[in-house]
Amino acid sequence: MKLVVATRNKDKVAEIKAILGKAAESGRPFSDVLSLDDIGLCMDLDAVEDGTAFEENAAKKAIAVRDALGNGFTVLADDSGLVVDALGGKPGVDSANFMGRDTPYPVRFDAILSQMPDGCRRARFICVMAVADEGGVRLFHGEMEGEIAQRPMGQGFGYDPIFYLPKHGKTAAQLTMDEKNAISHRGQALKAVIANLAISPSTNGGPLL
Repeated sequence: MKLVVATRNKDKVAEIKAILGKAAESGRPFSDVLSLDDIGLCMDLDAVEDGTAFEENAAKKAIAVRDALGNGFTVLADDSGLVVDALGGKPGVDSANFMGRDTPYPVRFDAILSQMPDGCRRARFICVMAVADEGGVRLFHGEMEGEIAQRPMGQGFGYDPIFYLPKHGKTAAQLTMDEKNAISHRGQALKAVIANLAISPSTNGGPLL
């Protein structure tokens, strides 16, 4: 199966390829995993990602890439973000554009940390993955519960350095890739994708769109 990941985020692609690569080793049909750069497809997915919900954005990106590629490809699109209870769910679906697309993450960290009240630091990462092929579009969900750290810790991408996991005593950025993939929102969503596509690449569960 030719599976195209609808992103140019190299860190995100690395995570997805690592998880799907292990699936391929166990006999799943995911050995050919390609990014948009791998196939040379130039698309402005930022223009597509204008929905108000993770589900909407993931589906729109998957459909746009599927339609551009035509038959013979299965497209995986991901929309994910950090949801902070004390901030009313922000940055949420706007996580990638929070304070502006080009704003450095350390600046975003400072803004979030400065607004955190004492005793209310609950947060979660949410991921919705859309798989689009000739049979339609299916959605898969994953979540990782935690809280906002007192300060950034570790070297990771996105908001990982300020996402603290009490059970592990570390931020997401301090986990190894294998540790993170085993529990992350993206890992949970991918496990559902793997189970679904391994059973029936085109029809299991039926198209949602």
